[in-house]
This record gives sequence, C-alpha cells and structure tokens, in this order.
Amino acid sequence: MSHANARLTVYGRTLLVHRVLEEGMPVAHAAALMGISRQCAHRWVSRYRTEGEHGLQDRSSRPHHCPSRTSAQTEQQVLQARSTHRRGQDWISTRVGVPARTVNRILARHLNRPGFVRGSQVPPRQAPARGSHDGRRPRTRPEGPARSRRAHDDG
Repeated sequence: MSHANARLTVYGRTLLVHRVLEEGMPVAHAAALMGISRQCAHRWVSRYRTEGEHGLQDRSSRPHHCPSRTSAQTEQQVLQARSTHRRGQDWISTRVGVPARTVNRILARHLNRPGFVRGSQVPPRQAPARGSHDGRRPRTRPEGPARSRRAHDDG
C-alpha cells in the first residue's frame, strides 16, 4: 500500500509503463504528465523490464539484514539478568557490558512475547519475618473522634 503522499500508486506505475513501452511516449514526457521526475520514471520502467508486473508492487523498506545487531547470546544474558534480578537497564548494562540504551531496546523487543514477565507483573518480594510485624506502618495520628476531642479541649 502506498503512503498518503505518494505520487504513484500501483495503477499509476502501470499507466506510466504502458505510456512509455506500448504507446512509445518519451520517458521525460510521461514523467511530466504523471508529476514525477525523469529518474523516478526510468526506475519504474527498468523495474518493469526486469521483474514484470511484480516489479511495480510496493516494497518494504525494512533492511534485509542488520550486521551490527546485538548477538543472541548477549540478548539472552540481558533477559536472564532481568528475570533473575528484576533490575533496570542501567544496572543490567553494567553487569552484561552493553550500553543501557541497548538493554532498553532488547527488553522492548521481548516485552510482549509469551513467557517474558514484565517488571510490573512480577509479584513483590516477601519481607523477612520480624516478630509480630505484619508489613504495615503503624499509624502516627489518632483516628477521627479522638483527634477532634483534643482540638476542642484546648479552648
């Protein structure tokens, strides 16, 4: 699918090729009629000559390969550190030896995959047992009515 500002859709490219190859119109004239550059018109005509109708289809702009991508072994180390220690990108980056931004991209790539737990979905750690401590902070202020009585006693 062409983007919103594209001069030529698949139909427009087919029309361009038809005008040049079948009607014998010069490429520069056909390009001017279509509102594109002569170089762009030559590109579509040469793609049609080498690939046929398939050459006029939209192509992905995604690279075929990325030689500088982080290795799978390093990605596994980052994911293992994240699931074991549940720490952030800065802490993981110093342990694994990759930049924090790289750790961030690795985690973002794997966050929505099955089997990977997000930091917010991990259950909290259990506090160590300390006597009768039940994990709540004691209240420092008296509750409702006692507080209001003290305020009236001063008067």
